[in-house]
Amino acid sequence: MSANSLPEGAAVWHSLEVDKALDLLDSNADSGLTPQEIQQRLQKYGANELEETAGRSTWEILLDQFKNIMLLMLIGVALISGFLDLMALREGRLKPGEVPFKDTIAILAIVILNGILGYVQESRAEKALAALKKMTSPLVRVIRDARLVEIAAKELVPGDVMLLEAGMQIAADGRLIEQSNLQVRESALTGEAEAVNKQASLKLPEETSLGDRLNVVFQGTEVVQGRGKVLVTNTGMTTELGKIATMLQAVESEPTPLQQRMTQLGNVLVTGSLILVAIVVIGGVIKDRGFSNIQELLEVSLSMAVAVVPEGLPAVITVTLALGTQRMVRQNALIRKLPAVETLGSVTTICSDKTGTLTQNKMVVQSVFTNNKTFRVIGEGYAPTGDFQLDGQKISLEASPEISALSVACAICNDSVLQKEQGEWAILGDPTEGALLTLAGKAGIEKDQWNSKLPRVAEFPFSSERKRMSVISQVEGVATGDASSRGIDPAIASFIQSEPYLMFTKGSPELTLARSTQIHLGNHSAPLTEEQRQRILAENDLMASKGLRVLGFAYKPLAEIPPEGSDETSEQGLVWLGLVGMLDAPRPEVRAAVQECRDAGIRPVMITGDHQLTARAIATDLGIAQEGDRVLTGQELQRMSDQELEQNVDLVSIYARVSPEHKLRIVQALQRRGRFVAMTGDGVNDAPALKQADIGIAMGITGTDVSKEASDMVLLDDNFATIVSATKEGRVVYTNIRRFIKYILGSNIGEVLTIAAAPLIGLGGVPLTPLQILWMNLVTDGLPALALAVEPPEPDVMQRPPFSPRESIFARGLGSYMIRIGIIFAIISIALMWWAYQHTHAPEYQGNRDAWKTMVFTTLCLAQMGHAIAIRSNNRLAIEMNPFSNIFVLAAVVVTTILQLMLVYVPPLRDFFGTHYLNLQELGVCIGFSALMFVWIELEKIFLRIMGKKAV
Repeated sequence: MSANSLPEGAAVWHSLEVDKALDLLDSNADSGLTPQEIQQRLQKYGANELEETAGRSTWEILLDQFKNIMLLMLIGVALISGFLDLMALREGRLKPGEVPFKDTIAILAIVILNGILGYVQESRAEKALAALKKMTSPLVRVIRDARLVEIAAKELVPGDVMLLEAGMQIAADGRLIEQSNLQVRESALTGEAEAVNKQASLKLPEETSLGDRLNVVFQGTEVVQGRGKVLVTNTGMTTELGKIATMLQAVESEPTPLQQRMTQLGNVLVTGSLILVAIVVIGGVIKDRGFSNIQELLEVSLSMAVAVVPEGLPAVITVTLALGTQRMVRQNALIRKLPAVETLGSVTTICSDKTGTLTQNKMVVQSVFTNNKTFRVIGEGYAPTGDFQLDGQKISLEASPEISALSVACAICNDSVLQKEQGEWAILGDPTEGALLTLAGKAGIEKDQWNSKLPRVAEFPFSSERKRMSVISQVEGVATGDASSRGIDPAIASFIQSEPYLMFTKGSPELTLARSTQIHLGNHSAPLTEEQRQRILAENDLMASKGLRVLGFAYKPLAEIPPEGSDETSEQGLVWLGLVGMLDAPRPEVRAAVQECRDAGIRPVMITGDHQLTARAIATDLGIAQEGDRVLTGQELQRMSDQELEQNVDLVSIYARVSPEHKLRIVQALQRRGRFVAMTGDGVNDAPALKQADIGIAMGITGTDVSKEASDMVLLDDNFATIVSATKEGRVVYTNIRRFIKYILGSNIGEVLTIAAAPLIGLGGVPLTPLQILWMNLVTDGLPALALAVEPPEPDVMQRPPFSPRESIFARGLGSYMIRIGIIFAIISIALMWWAYQHTHAPEYQGNRDAWKTMVFTTLCLAQMGHAIAIRSNNRLAIEMNPFSNIFVLAAVVVTTILQLMLVYVPPLRDFFGTHYLNLQELGVCIGFSALMFVWIELEKIFLRIMGKKAV
């Protein structure tokens, strides 16, 4: 078969016999490929590498920042202002000491600053693919042309024969040809904590899920023990790892709710501004019956355009989000992408991986069945402390010697080590064996002590074919006389008559039980009856149905050490000890976190690569699902169309045995249903869904680099409960963003209406220059807005459903508030402007006749200080609130007021900003008018309280 006719199907190799697979790939298990075949296939399939698609360049990202409609309008304003200044400079119309182009320079500086802020947020390079590439092995041993050679992994081609051994990272996907005790850790790819026992001889159905394909191996996974020979079937982007890379690069980033709302806000403000400019210009032309005052009308239009754009808003939002990230880091949530802070507050659904996220990623024994009794085991993690309960009551080990006997078998038939590191109990070795050592420790059986009492002299190691292991120990002190005189521990005294050796066996309950002829009952053994055998098998089925991994234990006294390779005959006539059921136990704090999610209107969903029984047991225990809820498996999901999945996605809370593309489809189906999805995960298999989700949450401790790079947020403590704290912070941030948007835009509307009114009511000149408006928008509005951003949370922030992520920025009364307050602002300012104009143009007035403009400027600025104090609460009066509960608002009001007065009374600043000196009477009038803003807002609260309504 030529390279050009090789099969393209990537998902069928597990359903083929080894010989058929070799046939299809025209390869030989003993000699591999010839140099000519290798060259042909390299040309056809390319290098065994993950390929990266081109993304946006740095310049494209930077230029995109200036496509924002508000920035485009400011650029237009800056250019027109510069043109007018140039004309004035040429015609000699500049006033003495006036700096030309200062408005243009100031506006362009703001535009550039906002562009840089946007660029910094967006320019973080996606490194998920680079992290994926690190998972591929650099070198690999293969058989080529009947010789064993070591080559670079990128040179592998389909049809190569690859050799595996313990400690290797697998360099490509392949069909096993042969294996010996081969165990592969696939947790990064499938999400399962346990290493998988591979079997080359199996032929599996085509629909077998990724985690159950025991006759194939995958790129990026790790060989834990044993060895194998593999036929390479897929390389590069056609491997399972390559598919993940393809999905990662296919996912397009959607704008966050905040970004969408800011776009909507910009469109509304710019449209409204242009309409007002048109009204003012057309009205001025009609009023003057010509274009004699067109320059003045243009200056008014420029000021209005600058006034309508909240130049300080992007900076305030950025600082607010940055402060939110700092608070989240203190709660062990690291934000990688700044807008994710606010995005968290909109989450309606959390899709969580099971292993290491909802669970501890530590196998813990939950149940023991021995001597016809089922004991519940209490304790957390690997700590060897806990109790045994029978029917809900704590029991003593003296009253149940069968537990001690079983625990000895758990400790002796074990290759792992339990030790304390930096105050934490940890396992060196297999997590399953670690759980057995913890169980033995709870029964007072320490492995180190028992290794001296029963030193190992031989063993029959575990193999995937036998599904069991046996350890032969020498019984120290065996001599004539009774057990007590021989110094034999009471825990095993009943095991021995006169034999000097004991064999302990553990493994598959069914297979171990089939080789047992007796049963250990308390302190003696008896023949194993058929009734007892059926009872044990029924208990095994019951444990398995609860999602437990079950092991059977037995022992056998031996007169001599059995010869090597005699396991088939030696492991007969065993004495049955009991069953041990274990589980990757839920994190203890997750139950409360799940309940808090439900109280906050957030739906938790479990998506895992693990078995459905285990998934159901964990999900039911944590409250994610109820007893009897449907579990949707990867096979069922594979047969569903996107429409069918979309119809079912709101009804299913548990997904088991799913592959990476399934996770992605689930998230996409939820999003099509209008759900706002957070996805938690730690494995490589989670990366595409993490990137697709509205907010991706990776695990900091157990998470792979791939998952972290694809995420928006990293949980530093891998604690599901941290998500709840982060969600609360997100809601607080969004509430405060709405609060300062109300504050900033209410005044902006007032500014625009005041500027527009000046020519229409016949006042000469523009009351505010673009530079003064920039000062108001950046300083007078900006500092108090920043202070409002750290307002403490409301008490019920996590007792209500999330606000719709698709709600308008003007929703829930914010738009009407802005218009209402803007109009009040304008009425107060226009009234002051009319009085000030008449006052400064009176014949007896001694000061500068343009001082009325400074009075308008000062009044608008000081009115905002009262607005800031009043807007801290929607319902409580300012006198009902502790002014020091947010000391930053008080400080911002004082500092901003001092800065505003400096513009009026410090000569250099007065000259630069074009203000005029105000006497005490004029300043007092400004303060009096500005105080009316505070009074109005407080009266609104009283009115709404009387009417029984709650403010926005």
